[in-house]
Amino acid sequence: MKRTATFSRRSALKTLAGTAAIAAIAEDLNHRLAAEDHAAGGKGNINHSVCKWCYPDISLDDLCTAGKEFGLKSVELLTLDQIPTVLKHGMTCAMVSGVPGGITKGLNRLEHHAEIEAWFESAAPQAAKFGCRTIICFSGNRAGQDDELGMKNCAIGIKRLLPIAEKNDVMLTMELLNSKVNHPDYQCDHSKWGVALCETVGSERFKLLYDIYHMQIMEGDMIATIQKHHHWFAHYHTGGVPGRHEIDDTQEIYYPAVMKAILATGFKGFVAQEFIPARPDKIASLRQGVEICDV
Repeated sequence: MKRTATFSRRSALKTLAGTAAIAAIAEDLNHRLAAEDHAAGGKGNINHSVCKWCYPDISLDDLCTAGKEFGLKSVELLTLDQIPTVLKHGMTCAMVSGVPGGITKGLNRLEHHAEIEAWFESAAPQAAKFGCRTIICFSGNRAGQDDELGMKNCAIGIKRLLPIAEKNDVMLTMELLNSKVNHPDYQCDHSKWGVALCETVGSERFKLLYDIYHMQIMEGDMIATIQKHHHWFAHYHTGGVPGRHEIDDTQEIYYPAVMKAILATGFKGFVAQEFIPARPDKIASLRQGVEICDV
């Protein structure tokens, strides 16, 4: 029944496509219908992505091929040179990586700004050319610096990048990470600090990557935080707590409820699986994670 309806809609669109404008609309809808066909059984409410670094033993080509079968639209945290591979598979990279300094040497130090700006000036137009509009950045570690000065320096650095982001129609997104387990001394380790930075910068070109795994470790209260501050959350990551493994009933977060809270805010971006599979069949674990989040 579903495929009959799909073909019927496509036929109707072809009949209506008598002008260039309508033809363009028809082409766009047909692309979306094809994506729905690939996402067998998927509800279509969540744009699913996955972080490549969690699957070091699986080639990018193989990850794309497998992921498309159960509804993945993106493979992310890729560098610019990797993006053509996902495009070849009809997918995208929802979060571009590669900023110099990585997690530990970020925007909270003035001496890092020039190098980050030079990279962003080169990377932003390339990412935009690929149709990839979101680029990750990091606060960096405290290294003895207090949070107030760190925020001030981050705001200065981000404001240097905003004209480049505006020119190329891209967004800069800072990740919230835990400093208890995985990233000791990281400065942007609480949503309150990250939201305050967003409000200080005051631009739609700068928002946060709300990592559910990291924020469960640091502060919990995720659904209330998402409800209150969702305007500043441009992207979400998953992961099982504790251990950062599968997001099923082996861990403490009930992901269907979190996903429903995200959807209730009107979110249209991407949710990426970022857990490290503990089971031998890593693709099966990834499929399970996507199904759990497909509310």
